[in-house]
Amino acid sequence: MNLAAIEMKAFVPARDLAKSTAFYVALGFEVPWSSDDLAYVRYGSTSFLLQRFFVPEHANNFMMHLLVENVDDWHRHILASGVAQQFEIRIEPLKIGHGAFEIFPSRIPRVCCGVLAKTFQVET
Repeated sequence: MNLAAIEMKAFVPARDLAKSTAFYVALGFEVPWSSDDLAYVRYGSTSFLLQRFFVPEHANNFMMHLLVENVDDWHRHILASGVAQQFEIRIEPLKIGHGAFEIFPSRIPRVCCGVLAKTFQVET
């Protein structure tokens, strides 16, 4: 019996698929495939499926975790990307001793991201 798993992907809800896809692209993610209802989004060897699907109760409670090697570099990268202005979001400073920061966009479902033992939040 072969029970080897190849991969598992979450279906991330998006109220506005085009805007949410553009948010991830602005952060440096790739979208190698998309349709009117679904986008395959990846960064390196990590990926998820962004879905045109919005039920407030689900979207407001949905979380996704992204593990990266350096939260400081990601924080600088996000600040430099221009997403704060482009998507009307607030990016909090790194929290001393926690290596954490938060990003608070408007009108987009939440995605929480973690960095090794450090965390930050992204709402998209």
